[in-house]
Amino acid sequence: MEIQSFLKPIIRRNDKKIIFLIADGLGGLPGEGRKTELEAADTPNLDRIAGLGTTGLFHPVAPGITPGSGPGHLGLFGYDPVEHDIGRGVLSALGLDFNLRKGDVAARGNFCTVDENGLVTDRRAGRIPTEKGAELCAKLLRISLEGVELFVEPEKEHRFLLVIRGPGLGHEVEDTDPQITGVKPLPARPREDGSARTARIVQVFTERAGEILRDESPANMVLLRGFDTLPEIPSMEERYGLHACGIAAYPMYRGISRLLGMAVKNVGAEPAELVEALRSEWENYDFFFCHFKKTDSSGEDGDFDAKVRALEAFDRIVPGILELGPDVFVVTGDHSTPCFLKSHSWHPVPVLLFSPTCRPDDVQTFGERACTHGGFGQMPMTNLIILALAHAGRLAKYGA
Repeated sequence: MEIQSFLKPIIRRNDKKIIFLIADGLGGLPGEGRKTELEAADTPNLDRIAGLGTTGLFHPVAPGITPGSGPGHLGLFGYDPVEHDIGRGVLSALGLDFNLRKGDVAARGNFCTVDENGLVTDRRAGRIPTEKGAELCAKLLRISLEGVELFVEPEKEHRFLLVIRGPGLGHEVEDTDPQITGVKPLPARPREDGSARTARIVQVFTERAGEILRDESPANMVLLRGFDTLPEIPSMEERYGLHACGIAAYPMYRGISRLLGMAVKNVGAEPAELVEALRSEWENYDFFFCHFKKTDSSGEDGDFDAKVRALEAFDRIVPGILELGPDVFVVTGDHSTPCFLKSHSWHPVPVLLFSPTCRPDDVQTFGERACTHGGFGQMPMTNLIILALAHAGRLAKYGA
Protein backbone atom coordinates (compact mmCIF):
# COMPACT_ATOMS: atom_id res chain seq x y z
CA MET A 1 0.00 0.00 0.00
CA GLU A 2 1.25 3.51 -0.84
CA ILE A 3 2.24 5.16 2.45
CA GLN A 4 0.52 8.43 1.51
CA SER A 5 -2.85 6.66 1.62
CA PHE A 6 -2.72 6.33 5.42
CA LEU A 7 -0.49 9.27 6.31
CA LYS A 8 -3.13 11.97 6.74
CA PRO A 9 -4.75 10.64 9.94
CA ILE A 10 -1.41 10.65 11.79
CA ILE A 11 -0.32 14.15 10.74
CA ARG A 12 0.24 16.40 13.77
CA ARG A 13 0.82 20.15 13.71
CA ASN A 14 3.40 21.87 15.90
CA ASP A 15 5.81 24.80 15.80
CA LYS A 16 8.83 22.78 14.59
CA LYS A 17 10.58 24.14 11.49
CA ILE A 18 11.93 22.12 8.56
CA ILE A 19 14.38 23.32 5.89
CA PHE A 20 15.00 21.53 2.60
CA LEU A 21 18.19 23.03 1.11
CA ILE A 22 18.34 21.79 -2.48
CA ALA A 23 21.40 21.94 -4.72
CA ASP A 24 19.96 21.37 -8.17
CA GLY A 25 21.78 18.57 -9.99
CA LEU A 26 23.81 17.78 -6.86
CA GLY A 27 25.06 14.31 -7.75
CA GLY A 28 27.95 13.67 -10.11
CA LEU A 29 30.51 11.20 -11.44
CA PRO A 30 34.29 11.00 -10.93
CA GLY A 31 36.47 13.31 -13.00
CA GLU A 32 40.14 12.93 -13.85
CA GLY A 33 41.06 12.94 -10.16
CA ARG A 34 38.67 10.02 -9.55
CA LYS A 35 36.51 12.19 -7.33
CA THR A 36 33.04 13.43 -8.09
CA GLU A 37 32.40 17.17 -8.14
CA LEU A 38 30.97 16.98 -4.61
CA GLU A 39 33.90 14.91 -3.36
CA ALA A 40 36.41 17.28 -4.96
CA ALA A 41 34.80 20.39 -3.46
CA ASP A 42 35.94 21.84 -0.14
CA THR A 43 32.73 21.58 1.92
CA PRO A 44 33.70 21.73 5.61
CA ASN A 45 30.25 22.80 6.77
CA LEU A 46 28.39 20.00 5.01
CA ASP A 47 31.04 17.51 6.14
CA ARG A 48 30.61 18.60 9.76
CA ILE A 49 26.84 18.19 9.61
CA ALA A 50 27.21 14.84 7.84
CA GLY A 51 29.23 13.67 10.84
CA LEU A 52 26.33 14.58 13.14
CA GLY A 53 23.40 13.46 11.01
CA THR A 54 22.11 10.56 8.94
CA THR A 55 22.96 10.15 5.25
CA GLY A 56 22.08 7.98 2.29
CA LEU A 57 21.43 7.86 -1.44
CA PHE A 58 17.88 8.45 -2.67
CA HIS A 59 16.34 7.71 -6.08
CA PRO A 60 14.26 10.65 -7.40
CA VAL A 61 11.93 8.45 -9.49
CA ALA A 62 13.19 4.86 -9.54
CA PRO A 63 16.54 3.09 -10.02
CA GLY A 64 17.82 3.64 -13.53
CA ILE A 65 15.31 6.38 -14.38
CA THR A 66 16.69 9.81 -15.34
CA PRO A 67 14.33 12.50 -13.99
CA GLY A 68 13.54 15.91 -15.36
CA SER A 69 13.53 18.79 -12.90
CA GLY A 70 9.76 18.59 -12.41
CA PRO A 71 9.65 14.91 -11.42
CA GLY A 72 12.80 15.35 -9.36
CA HIS A 73 11.25 18.10 -7.27
CA LEU A 74 7.89 16.39 -6.91
CA GLY A 75 9.70 13.40 -5.40
CA LEU A 76 11.43 15.70 -2.91
CA PHE A 77 8.05 16.74 -1.53
CA GLY A 78 6.61 13.23 -1.45
CA TYR A 79 4.48 13.42 -4.60
CA ASP A 80 4.88 10.31 -6.75
CA PRO A 81 6.36 11.73 -9.98
CA VAL A 82 4.87 8.90 -12.02
CA GLU A 83 1.36 9.45 -10.65
CA HIS A 84 1.74 13.24 -11.00
CA ASP A 85 3.23 13.60 -14.47
CA ILE A 86 3.27 17.40 -14.78
CA GLY A 87 4.66 19.10 -17.87
CA ARG A 88 7.45 21.62 -17.58
CA GLY A 89 5.33 24.27 -19.30
CA VAL A 90 2.86 24.44 -16.41
CA LEU A 91 5.68 24.87 -13.91
CA SER A 92 7.20 27.67 -16.00
CA ALA A 93 3.84 29.43 -16.25
CA LEU A 94 3.22 29.26 -12.50
CA GLY A 95 6.77 30.38 -11.80
CA LEU A 96 6.21 33.49 -13.90
CA ASP A 97 2.88 34.06 -12.14
CA PHE A 98 1.16 33.76 -15.50
CA ASN A 99 -2.63 33.56 -15.24
CA LEU A 100 -2.89 30.03 -16.61
CA ARG A 101 -6.52 29.11 -17.24
CA LYS A 102 -8.16 25.72 -17.37
CA GLY A 103 -7.70 24.38 -20.91
CA ASP A 104 -4.63 26.50 -21.71
CA VAL A 105 -1.72 24.48 -23.10
CA ALA A 106 1.69 25.58 -21.79
CA ALA A 107 5.17 24.58 -22.97
CA ARG A 108 8.70 25.39 -21.88
CA GLY A 109 10.76 26.87 -24.70
CA ASN A 110 14.49 27.13 -25.33
CA PHE A 111 16.05 29.57 -27.73
CA CYS A 112 18.65 27.45 -29.52
CA THR A 113 21.27 27.65 -32.26
CA VAL A 114 20.95 25.79 -35.57
CA ASP A 115 23.46 25.70 -38.42
CA GLU A 116 22.87 26.32 -42.14
CA ASN A 117 21.43 22.80 -42.47
CA GLY A 118 18.98 23.32 -39.62
CA LEU A 119 20.89 21.04 -37.23
CA VAL A 120 20.93 22.01 -33.55
CA THR A 121 24.44 23.01 -32.47
CA ASP A 122 23.57 24.46 -29.05
CA ARG A 123 20.28 23.68 -27.27
CA ARG A 124 20.66 26.78 -25.07
CA ALA A 125 22.07 29.31 -27.56
CA GLY A 126 25.05 29.97 -25.33
CA ARG A 127 22.75 30.77 -22.38
CA ILE A 128 21.91 34.18 -23.81
CA PRO A 129 21.20 36.94 -21.25
CA THR A 130 17.64 37.19 -19.96
CA GLU A 131 17.37 40.68 -21.52
CA LYS A 132 18.14 39.24 -24.96
CA GLY A 133 15.60 36.49 -24.41
CA ALA A 134 12.97 39.14 -23.66
CA GLU A 135 13.80 40.92 -26.96
CA LEU A 136 13.36 37.70 -28.90
CA CYS A 137 10.07 36.90 -27.13
CA ALA A 138 8.74 40.30 -28.23
CA LYS A 139 9.58 39.39 -31.82
CA LEU A 140 7.77 36.06 -31.55
CA LEU A 141 4.63 37.88 -30.45
CA ARG A 142 4.26 38.92 -34.09
CA ILE A 143 3.09 35.38 -34.82
CA SER A 144 -0.69 35.26 -35.14
CA LEU A 145 -2.68 32.07 -35.68
CA GLU A 146 -6.40 31.99 -36.39
CA GLY A 147 -8.62 30.64 -33.63
CA VAL A 148 -6.10 30.82 -30.77
CA GLU A 149 -4.25 33.32 -28.62
CA LEU A 150 -0.51 32.92 -28.26
CA PHE A 151 1.46 34.15 -25.25
CA VAL A 152 5.27 34.21 -25.31
CA GLU A 153 6.90 35.21 -22.03
CA PRO A 154 10.63 35.39 -21.19
CA GLU A 155 11.65 33.14 -18.31
CA LYS A 156 15.41 33.16 -17.59
CA GLU A 157 18.38 33.34 -19.95
CA HIS A 158 17.51 31.17 -22.99
CA ARG A 159 14.25 29.90 -21.52
CA PHE A 160 10.77 31.14 -22.37
CA LEU A 161 7.13 30.19 -21.90
CA LEU A 162 4.64 29.48 -24.69
CA VAL A 163 0.93 29.37 -23.84
CA ILE A 164 -1.76 28.51 -26.38
CA ARG A 165 -5.33 29.50 -25.50
CA GLY A 166 -8.42 28.53 -27.41
CA PRO A 167 -11.14 25.88 -27.82
CA GLY A 168 -10.50 22.24 -28.61
CA LEU A 169 -6.89 22.03 -27.48
CA GLY A 170 -5.26 18.87 -26.15
CA HIS A 171 -1.91 18.82 -24.41
CA GLU A 172 -0.63 15.41 -25.53
CA VAL A 173 2.01 16.75 -27.91
CA GLU A 174 5.53 15.34 -28.25
CA ASP A 175 8.50 17.59 -27.54
CA THR A 176 10.22 19.31 -30.44
CA ASP A 177 13.42 19.44 -28.38
CA PRO A 178 15.53 16.42 -29.39
CA GLN A 179 17.64 16.82 -26.20
CA ILE A 180 20.80 16.31 -28.27
CA THR A 181 22.80 18.31 -30.82
CA GLY A 182 23.61 17.39 -34.42
CA VAL A 183 19.98 16.76 -35.40
CA LYS A 184 17.08 18.93 -36.52
CA PRO A 185 14.32 20.01 -34.12
CA LEU A 186 11.67 17.32 -33.97
CA PRO A 187 8.28 17.83 -35.62
CA ALA A 188 5.35 18.45 -33.27
CA ARG A 189 3.40 15.20 -33.21
CA PRO A 190 0.18 14.46 -31.30
CA ARG A 191 0.17 11.49 -28.94
CA GLU A 192 -3.61 11.15 -29.33
CA ASP A 193 -6.26 12.39 -31.75
CA GLY A 194 -7.58 15.07 -29.40
CA SER A 195 -4.24 16.88 -29.54
CA ALA A 196 -3.85 16.92 -33.32
CA ARG A 197 -4.97 20.56 -33.59
CA THR A 198 -2.52 21.63 -30.90
CA ALA A 199 0.32 19.81 -32.68
CA ARG A 200 -0.48 21.61 -35.95
CA ILE A 201 -0.48 24.97 -34.14
CA VAL A 202 2.86 24.18 -32.48
CA GLN A 203 4.40 23.17 -35.79
CA VAL A 204 3.31 26.37 -37.52
CA PHE A 205 4.51 28.45 -34.57
CA THR A 206 7.91 26.74 -34.68
CA GLU A 207 8.31 27.27 -38.44
CA ARG A 208 7.37 30.94 -38.21
CA ALA A 209 9.67 31.41 -35.22
CA GLY A 210 12.52 30.04 -37.31
CA GLU A 211 11.74 32.56 -40.05
CA ILE A 212 11.65 35.48 -37.62
CA LEU A 213 14.87 34.45 -35.88
CA ARG A 214 16.79 33.42 -39.00
CA ASP A 215 19.22 36.35 -38.89
CA GLU A 216 19.70 36.32 -35.12
CA SER A 217 22.88 35.00 -33.51
CA PRO A 218 23.32 32.81 -31.59
CA ALA A 219 19.59 32.28 -30.88
CA ASN A 220 18.07 31.55 -34.30
CA MET A 221 15.50 28.81 -33.55
CA VAL A 222 13.25 27.49 -30.78
CA LEU A 223 12.76 24.12 -29.09
CA LEU A 224 9.63 23.25 -27.11
CA ARG A 225 8.92 20.64 -24.47
CA GLY A 226 6.76 19.77 -21.50
CA PHE A 227 3.30 20.48 -22.99
CA ASP A 228 0.59 20.32 -20.35
CA THR A 229 -2.51 21.90 -18.85
CA LEU A 230 -3.10 23.00 -15.26
CA PRO A 231 -3.55 19.89 -13.04
CA GLU A 232 -5.37 19.38 -9.78
CA ILE A 233 -2.98 18.38 -7.00
CA PRO A 234 -3.23 18.57 -3.18
CA SER A 235 -1.20 21.27 -1.48
CA MET A 236 1.50 20.74 1.12
CA GLU A 237 -0.94 22.15 3.68
CA GLU A 238 -3.64 19.65 2.73
CA ARG A 239 -1.28 16.72 2.54
CA TYR A 240 1.11 17.32 5.43
CA GLY A 241 -0.30 20.19 7.48
CA LEU A 242 2.72 22.31 6.51
CA HIS A 243 2.63 26.08 6.08
CA ALA A 244 5.33 26.16 3.42
CA CYS A 245 7.45 28.72 1.57
CA GLY A 246 9.53 28.23 -1.58
CA ILE A 247 12.59 30.44 -2.09
CA ALA A 248 14.14 30.37 -5.56
CA ALA A 249 15.74 32.54 -8.23
CA TYR A 250 14.49 30.59 -11.26
CA PRO A 251 10.82 30.71 -12.28
CA MET A 252 10.42 26.96 -12.76
CA TYR A 253 11.17 26.25 -9.10
CA ARG A 254 8.90 29.03 -7.94
CA GLY A 255 6.33 27.37 -10.20
CA ILE A 256 6.51 24.02 -8.48
CA SER A 257 6.29 25.82 -5.14
CA ARG A 258 3.14 27.61 -6.24
CA LEU A 259 1.68 24.39 -7.70
CA LEU A 260 1.98 22.74 -4.26
CA GLY A 261 0.42 25.68 -2.46
CA MET A 262 3.61 27.18 -1.04
CA ALA A 263 4.08 30.89 -0.62
CA VAL A 264 6.77 32.06 -3.04
CA LYS A 265 9.78 34.26 -2.40
CA ASN A 266 11.71 35.50 -5.43
CA VAL A 267 15.44 36.05 -4.92
CA GLY A 268 18.46 36.86 -7.04
CA ALA A 269 21.08 34.33 -8.08
CA GLU A 270 23.60 35.18 -5.32
CA PRO A 271 23.64 32.56 -2.52
CA ALA A 272 23.61 35.21 0.22
CA GLU A 273 20.23 36.43 -1.03
CA LEU A 274 18.74 33.00 -0.37
CA VAL A 275 19.87 33.13 3.27
CA GLU A 276 18.57 36.67 3.70
CA ALA A 277 15.17 35.71 2.26
CA LEU A 278 15.00 32.70 4.56
CA ARG A 279 15.80 34.90 7.55
CA SER A 280 13.14 37.45 6.59
CA GLU A 281 10.41 34.78 6.37
CA TRP A 282 11.52 32.64 9.29
CA GLU A 283 8.66 33.52 11.63
CA ASN A 284 5.98 33.15 8.97
CA TYR A 285 6.28 29.51 7.88
CA ASP A 286 7.19 26.07 9.22
CA PHE A 287 8.58 24.47 6.03
CA PHE A 288 11.13 26.08 3.71
CA PHE A 289 12.24 24.89 0.28
CA CYS A 290 15.46 26.73 -0.61
CA HIS A 291 16.67 26.22 -4.17
CA PHE A 292 20.27 26.67 -5.42
CA LYS A 293 20.67 26.46 -9.21
CA LYS A 294 24.32 26.90 -10.21
CA THR A 295 25.31 23.30 -9.46
CA ASP A 296 22.97 22.09 -12.21
CA SER A 297 23.84 24.62 -14.92
CA SER A 298 27.59 24.02 -14.54
CA GLY A 299 26.96 20.27 -14.71
CA GLU A 300 24.98 20.65 -17.93
CA ASP A 301 27.81 22.74 -19.36
CA GLY A 302 30.28 19.97 -18.52
CA ASP A 303 32.38 22.39 -16.47
CA PHE A 304 33.77 20.29 -13.60
CA ASP A 305 35.69 23.15 -11.97
CA ALA A 306 32.67 25.47 -12.14
CA LYS A 307 30.47 22.87 -10.45
CA VAL A 308 33.10 22.42 -7.73
CA ARG A 309 33.11 26.19 -7.17
CA ALA A 310 29.30 26.23 -7.09
CA LEU A 311 29.28 23.48 -4.46
CA GLU A 312 31.79 25.40 -2.37
CA ALA A 313 29.59 28.51 -2.57
CA PHE A 314 26.65 26.32 -1.58
CA ASP A 315 28.58 25.05 1.44
CA ARG A 316 29.35 28.60 2.59
CA ILE A 317 25.68 29.45 3.13
CA VAL A 318 25.13 26.54 5.52
CA PRO A 319 26.29 28.29 8.74
CA GLY A 320 23.94 31.23 8.14
CA ILE A 321 21.03 28.82 7.71
CA LEU A 322 21.90 26.80 10.80
CA GLU A 323 22.06 30.00 12.89
CA LEU A 324 18.27 30.15 12.53
CA GLY A 325 17.98 26.90 14.48
CA PRO A 326 15.89 24.63 12.25
CA ASP A 327 14.49 21.56 13.97
CA VAL A 328 15.10 19.48 10.86
CA PHE A 329 17.74 20.38 8.27
CA VAL A 330 17.83 18.41 5.00
CA VAL A 331 20.40 18.82 2.24
CA THR A 332 20.08 17.03 -1.10
CA GLY A 333 19.37 17.55 -4.80
CA ASP A 334 16.50 16.91 -7.18
CA HIS A 335 18.67 14.70 -9.42
CA SER A 336 22.27 14.14 -10.48
CA THR A 337 23.89 16.20 -13.25
CA PRO A 338 27.38 14.79 -13.83
CA CYS A 339 29.73 17.02 -15.79
CA PHE A 340 30.95 13.86 -17.54
CA LEU A 341 27.51 13.44 -19.14
CA LYS A 342 26.56 17.15 -19.48
CA SER A 343 23.00 16.17 -18.61
CA HIS A 344 20.73 14.82 -15.90
CA SER A 345 21.39 11.20 -15.01
CA TRP A 346 19.80 8.24 -13.24
CA HIS A 347 22.35 8.10 -10.41
CA PRO A 348 20.89 8.35 -6.89
CA VAL A 349 21.36 11.61 -5.03
CA PRO A 350 23.27 12.12 -1.74
CA VAL A 351 20.99 13.03 1.17
CA LEU A 352 21.85 14.50 4.57
CA LEU A 353 19.34 14.90 7.42
CA PHE A 354 20.26 16.59 10.68
CA SER A 355 18.04 16.98 13.74
CA PRO A 356 18.26 16.35 17.50
CA THR A 357 16.43 13.04 16.95
CA CYS A 358 18.53 11.66 14.10
CA ARG A 359 20.59 8.51 14.53
CA PRO A 360 24.15 9.39 13.44
CA ASP A 361 25.89 6.94 11.13
CA ASP A 362 29.62 6.52 10.51
CA VAL A 363 29.70 8.93 7.55
CA GLN A 364 32.00 11.90 8.16
CA THR A 365 31.95 13.62 4.75
CA PHE A 366 29.13 14.57 2.40
CA GLY A 367 29.79 12.83 -0.90
CA GLU A 368 28.49 10.05 -3.10
CA ARG A 369 30.90 7.34 -1.93
CA ALA A 370 30.47 8.24 1.74
CA CYS A 371 26.68 8.35 1.54
CA THR A 372 26.67 4.84 0.06
CA HIS A 373 27.45 3.72 3.63
CA GLY A 374 24.90 6.01 5.30
CA GLY A 375 22.23 4.97 7.74
CA PHE A 376 19.38 5.57 5.32
CA GLY A 377 20.87 3.24 2.73
CA GLN A 378 19.14 3.66 -0.64
CA MET A 379 15.45 4.41 -0.89
CA PRO A 380 12.87 6.35 -2.96
CA MET A 381 13.06 10.13 -2.71
CA THR A 382 9.33 10.23 -1.85
CA ASN A 383 10.25 8.89 1.61
CA LEU A 384 12.32 11.97 2.45
CA ILE A 385 9.46 14.29 3.43
CA ILE A 386 8.02 11.55 5.66
CA LEU A 387 11.33 11.17 7.46
CA ALA A 388 11.51 14.95 7.91
CA LEU A 389 7.98 15.03 9.35
CA ALA A 390 8.86 12.23 11.78
CA HIS A 391 11.99 14.00 13.01
CA ALA A 392 9.94 17.18 13.45
CA GLY A 393 7.46 15.32 15.68
CA ARG A 394 4.71 15.84 13.13
CA LEU A 395 3.65 12.20 12.83
CA ALA A 396 1.67 10.41 15.54
CA LYS A 397 1.96 6.70 16.22
CA TYR A 398 0.30 4.48 13.62
CA GLY A 399 -2.11 1.96 15.07
CA ALA A 400 -2.85 0.88 18.63
